[in-house]
Amino acid sequence: MKNILLPTDFSDNSWNAIIYALQLFKNEKCNFCLLNTYTPIFYHMEQVLITSPEMNLESIVRENSEKGLKKMIDRIEKEYPNPNHTYSSIAAFNTLISEIDALYKANIMEIIVMGTKGASGLKEVLFGTNAVHTIKNAKCPVLAIPDKFEYEAPHEILFPSDYEVEFTQRQVQSVIDIASNKHARINVLHVSYGDALSKKQEKNKRKLESYFKRISNLFHEVGSQNISDAISNFQLKSRINLLVMINNKHSFFENVFFKTKINQIGFHLNIPFLVIPSKIK
Repeated sequence: MKNILLPTDFSDNSWNAIIYALQLFKNEKCNFCLLNTYTPIFYHMEQVLITSPEMNLESIVRENSEKGLKKMIDRIEKEYPNPNHTYSSIAAFNTLISEIDALYKANIMEIIVMGTKGASGLKEVLFGTNAVHTIKNAKCPVLAIPDKFEYEAPHEILFPSDYEVEFTQRQVQSVIDIASNKHARINVLHVSYGDALSKKQEKNKRKLESYFKRISNLFHEVGSQNISDAISNFQLKSRINLLVMINNKHSFFENVFFKTKINQIGFHLNIPFLVIPSKIK
């Protein structure tokens, strides 16, 4: 049984990500846990004014959260009935990141699927606040689904790497599972600047080759390009519909996605994006 966490704020954006998850894992036995986090500061005060004095603010918000989650599960079971899938829900008086961390420690999920709202000015790089912070802090894989992206089964998966990560089987298992179940091909992309791979890089590349040997794969080498340009160009040329990266902090991943200003990024992510933490228990 695969345990999948679906954070939701009851928006069309989060519903779209839920639909993607239901279809991506439709042939697997899964428990989907829908999570809504709330704090009174975000609640509309006008709804409090029409409520009896004995009901405190937290009770009001919790009740609305629980009702929203039940309504969403009812809708899922009506529109996407699937004997392989079961559902649970959590309404949490907490911030999203703190709750996700607590749920991970309690072994509630092994992957998170959530929607992204895209860049808004210079406020956040690519995704929007919740998705950015979840991707940066989650200790399990996070699959981010762009706003309004209509589901299509992954067939060409792009896995950019500088081969600096000492890959483990557990770390790449989520992408192996997706590729196997969807009969997809993994395209490993390395950008070269003319230097030969170090012994460490060669070792890590061989590890990847061994992990991917039972599924369709191709290893690509492209020269002298900006990393984000290389990803964008390859994505367009090869009709990639799932991007996968290891969140190797202070290195390749963070340099591409979190240290670059919006107007320097060179591509706007419009396909699902699976981010795998550099260390998985």
